[in-house]
Amino acid sequence: MSAERYPADESGVAGAGAVRGAAAAGIPARLRLVAGGPVSEHRTSQAAPGRVERPKRSAPMLLGLVVAVCAVGLVMVLSASAYTSLVDYGSVWSIFERQVLWMVLGTVALLVTSRIPYERWRRFRSVLLVGTMALLLAVLVPGLGTSAGGSSRWLGFGQLRVQPSELMNLALAIFAADLVARRSDRVDRTGAVMVPMMLVLGASALLVAAQPDLGTAVVLTCVAFACLFAGGVPARTVLTWFAATAGLATVGALARPYQRARLLSFIDPLAHRLGSGYQVVQSLVALGSGGVAGTGLGNGQAKWGLLPNPHTDFIFSVIGQETGLVGALVVVGLFAALAAVGLRVAARAPDRFGMLLATAITCWITAEAVINIGAVIGMLPVTGIPLPYVSYGGSSLVVIMAGTGILLNIARRERRAAPGRQRAAPAVRGGRGAR
Repeated sequence: MSAERYPADESGVAGAGAVRGAAAAGIPARLRLVAGGPVSEHRTSQAAPGRVERPKRSAPMLLGLVVAVCAVGLVMVLSASAYTSLVDYGSVWSIFERQVLWMVLGTVALLVTSRIPYERWRRFRSVLLVGTMALLLAVLVPGLGTSAGGSSRWLGFGQLRVQPSELMNLALAIFAADLVARRSDRVDRTGAVMVPMMLVLGASALLVAAQPDLGTAVVLTCVAFACLFAGGVPARTVLTWFAATAGLATVGALARPYQRARLLSFIDPLAHRLGSGYQVVQSLVALGSGGVAGTGLGNGQAKWGLLPNPHTDFIFSVIGQETGLVGALVVVGLFAALAAVGLRVAARAPDRFGMLLATAITCWITAEAVINIGAVIGMLPVTGIPLPYVSYGGSSLVVIMAGTGILLNIARRERRAAPGRQRAAPAVRGGRGAR
């Protein structure tokens, strides 16, 4: 499949020709102008008239951001888990050592998936989807699924446990990207794209919500609808189905006493500070006590048994307390930069499937970060979603690193053209043409 750039206009700068090429490639206008996309492929250098400045590659920027966030995660897991690790395992290093092991496994997964051409994942879309759903069903079987904190989300024993719901994020991203790419000439037909997408999303979200894991079900919904929107499905159709899905999810959450208590504590955490709102109240206290500059690494008090799950769900609270507002904003800025670079990768993807897959993976990472940070600062209900790359975790870290590797593979093959050369627009199987 060709990865050539769009043709330049008469001036030699990829301007109007780039826009026409993007339309011919089947990339919707919604992504053509995102994060320095094809419209601004080459710019004339002011320092040297006549020279054409090549755009910066997205892959090194993406890899650098991921390394930075992972480094923050290792430092903060060590700080946040020291007390819990000492009490539970007799050593302040135990949890940190496990995190290092999972980080190594995640790095291997990233390196492997970054070397596999992303198109090959289309061949395994059905196997991944059906296999992951089977694992989600197995989690719910008494004796097979491992429970913790009132939820049955894991398979395995001891420290060798996997969380199939995390794998479903990747499986759904590949399935959704393939479905919308193959049927790109029929995105305006409800039965061609929306119905199969909603059937798969509904089945996977229900299995995940039954654990219960409402947070991952919300992430799955975001991934599916991001693909639909980026794929050119009419905005009114996307919004209508999204509103209906959100309404059903709200009704389902209110029907469960445990999740209803979470929602009520989100509305007024102080009124439930001794029960379901305890985590949020302690999180806000930790963030407030950090001030602007923080108390210093290792000096936070919230992790000393006051704040539950300080190294997992609420690690951002420890970041805010020990590094202050400055450190918290740096972490938020890193995730914002990751989102921007991910959209840039999508805008420069060599074909429609690559664009949609990059969009889905970027939405997956961003949605988890937004949901986690939103819960920590009291803006969203607590759902148990970890902070990507930062929170302590096993399979969740490995799977998201594998997804990042696929995003890196797409970034390495972004459309690039030699200055001043005319090239034909890439032909995309199943594309709608210039629409």
